[in-house]
Amino acid sequence: MTGAGNHVIPNVHFRKVNGMTKGQHYRAYFRTWFDQPAKAKRRSLTRKAKAAKIFPRPVGGLLRPIVHCPTSRYNMKTRLGRGFSLDELKEAKIPVKLAPTIGIAVDWRRKNRNVEGMQANVERLKLYQSKLVVFPKRAGAKNVKKGDTPKSELKNVAQNTLKAIIPLPKAGKTQAEALTEDMKSFRAFRAVRKARADKKKLGKKLKEEAASKEDK
Repeated sequence: MTGAGNHVIPNVHFRKVNGMTKGQHYRAYFRTWFDQPAKAKRRSLTRKAKAAKIFPRPVGGLLRPIVHCPTSRYNMKTRLGRGFSLDELKEAKIPVKLAPTIGIAVDWRRKNRNVEGMQANVERLKLYQSKLVVFPKRAGAKNVKKGDTPKSELKNVAQNTLKAIIPLPKAGKTQAEALTEDMKSFRAFRAVRKARADKKKLGKKLKEEAASKEDK
């Protein structure tokens, strides 16, 4: 809008050129992606070449454990972890130094916080061991060591081409159920608050019990 009076009618002809005006011709051009099919083909060929190079080893790399994501927001979800803990390897009867040589990732710092998670990873290790095929390092009967797969089982061995050697189990859908009277009468906030208070006063309670026993 112009001010009051006799002025030139505004007719500026603004151009919207991709939101910017720069470059040799006072314009910013769109970025094209015409090489997308060619790059997809190149990635596919690279994967196939890598698989052929590491044959008969699995394409997915090392076997990794199932762990829960951190923080209370994501801890109900599972993903692949860095490596198996020392307790899990001990439970599965796999030496720690042997594990990396047969394709098992080891995490020296990781600790098990619950029995269920530990047992799931131990079963994962046992399943891997049942399907494991170990080739001798060199040809010849002299180079066959203890733990190597017999020669009769090494014929026509298929390569594992999955992203993970043993995929994550798919989470099943939660089924709806009717509310019971116990569910309706349960007060979650009150229960959490009481548990927190009991934990806080536990030391004082034990001290009082010990003092009462000494008085008797």
